Parts: sequence; structure tokens; C-alpha cells
Amino acid sequence: MFRRPLLAALSALALAAPAGLRAQGAGEINLYSARHYDTDRALYEEFTRETGIRVRVIEGQADQLIERIRNEGANSPADVFMTVDAARLARAAQAGILAAHGSATVNERVPAALRDPQGLWFAVSQRARLIMYDREKGAPEGLARYEDLADPRFKGMICARSGAHPYNTSMAAALLIADGPEKMEAWARGVVANFARPPQGGDRDQFRAIPSGQCSLAIANSYYLGLTGRSDKPEDQALFKRIGVIFPNQGAGDRGTHVNISGAGLTANAPNKANAIRFLEFMTTHRAQEMFALGNMEFPVVAGAPLHPLLAGLGTFRAEPINAAGNLDRTPEALQILQRAGWN
Repeated sequence: MFRRPLLAALSALALAAPAGLRAQGAGEINLYSARHYDTDRALYEEFTRETGIRVRVIEGQADQLIERIRNEGANSPADVFMTVDAARLARAAQAGILAAHGSATVNERVPAALRDPQGLWFAVSQRARLIMYDREKGAPEGLARYEDLADPRFKGMICARSGAHPYNTSMAAALLIADGPEKMEAWARGVVANFARPPQGGDRDQFRAIPSGQCSLAIANSYYLGLTGRSDKPEDQALFKRIGVIFPNQGAGDRGTHVNISGAGLTANAPNKANAIRFLEFMTTHRAQEMFALGNMEFPVVAGAPLHPLLAGLGTFRAEPINAAGNLDRTPEALQILQRAGWN
């Protein structure tokens, strides 16, 4: 499950870092992050310029970092844990490595639907799970919900990545919670029957296959389409203009579009707790939210925060409420159903 090169690098960091990291200098925090973006580094530098507090970063896969913090126990140098996907945040909370941040500032800025009820974590950015189509052919009729993807009228039209990828298992778990196991399995079998090709590649590969005629519909995150549109390559810009999007489940009384969040939380044994809370509060400022939005093509979580014009051009949407604990609990069952349906 774990990639050996990354484990080796992480182990090297583990041997080299803890003694120095544990020092409780007033001007530092130790961030364990499963996000790996240059724009995040720029955000940390901005925080340091603004506060004088240095950000030391340990990167790795989420499950590895959770296990590392748990094993370090009371001696862990970790102050803040950050990752992608609500289920992983719930797993961190379940592992007992997070503590309530107690920040009124965070609670005021971030909507309750994007925060853990116990205050153990909150979202810092969002990515919408979209249905994409070819603008030259027009939006398909009768396609407004994720559930509609199983309709036989879309047979041979859908491209999707592996069902085992967290983006898809998270979406499937949300469907399982909303519709129940029988309907969710019927849905999964219907979607598999409508595949234009076996699942392969990443999210970009799904909508890149639309202009070539390999498929007419794709399931992919807004983040990847936004990055394609922001590219300086003419072919990417042309692709972005050609791809239309549907924000699913927007009807009156419907649950809203599924989102993948990135989130952060205070660790249970943070040696630099005050600085860590300042960092968490900084993540909810308009400046930090702007950097997430403009630098990494993500949707902000704070009302009124800037949105990249390319993402704004996709339209507005209502997000499905985050159910991190429920998503974590139902993900194994959702994955089993996807695999049983042939979504491998």
C-alpha cells in the first residue's frame, strides 16, 4: 500500500528531524503535511513573513503521517497535521492524534458544515467532483445528478479513473450514505455498464479523452480542470474551453455536489501550541484563501475570499455537507461494492 521510495525518504526525515524539531522555539511550528504543492510552500513563507514564525514541514502520505504521530506519542514534534480528503481527517481524529483548537476566529470564518463538530479539524480548501462533457456536443439531457450516470442512455459514454482511488471511494461512500447499499450497488453496476473504456489514468486523463471521442462524459475534480485552463500551453487552454461542467445534485432539496476537502488540525501533543493556532487561523485569512484559490485552483472555504476567474466561470454550486466520520466508516463498504460491480 505504501510506496517504498517515499517510506525511505520519510524514514530518513524521522532519523534526522525529531531532536531538532522538538525544540520549543517561540518562532516555529512543525507541520506534518500530506499536501505537496509549491503554492503551499509560498503560503508558509507568507505566514513566516507576517508572523516571524518559521514553518518546518515534514511531508508524506496521510496514513503514514498519522501512524508516525501516533507512534511518537507525547514526544511528537508535530504541531499541525494537514491532509487531503475528509475521511483521512476523520481517521486522524479517530487515531487520537488531534486536539480541539478552540479558536473562535476559525469557527467564525469557516462554516460549520466544513468543520469537525468537536473542533478537531476544519477545511482549508475545496475541490468539486464534477461531471464533464464536450461543449461542442452540448450538455446531455437528463444528466443532473451523480445517480443519473447509471442511466442506460449513457452507455459507452463515461470515462473514470479507478474506483479504488480515494476521490472515487469518497464519492461512492457519500452515495452509499445518501441512497443505501442496494441502490448504491445498482448505481455502481449501471455506471460500469456505461464505461467507454476500462478505468485508467488520473483525473486529467478522463476529460482529456473527450475531444478525441474516446468518451463523451468524464468524472473528475474541478482542481485538475482549473490547472489545465491556467496552463500556458495553447492546447491546454483550448481543452479547457471545450470542456463543459455539471455540478451534480443541485436541485431543490437535493444534497449538493460532492467535494473533496483539504483540512488541518492541531495535534494532541503540540509543543508549539500557541504558534500552531496562529498558523491555523492564518489559513482562514483572505490572503491564505486567495493563495489556495489563485495558486492551486481550489475553491476557498471562507465567504468572500477571492476565486480564480477560471473557476468562477464554471458557475456557482451548493456543496454536499461534509460527513467525515460517516465517510470513513462507509468507505470500506463502498470500495467493496465498487469492486464487486467491476469498477476496478
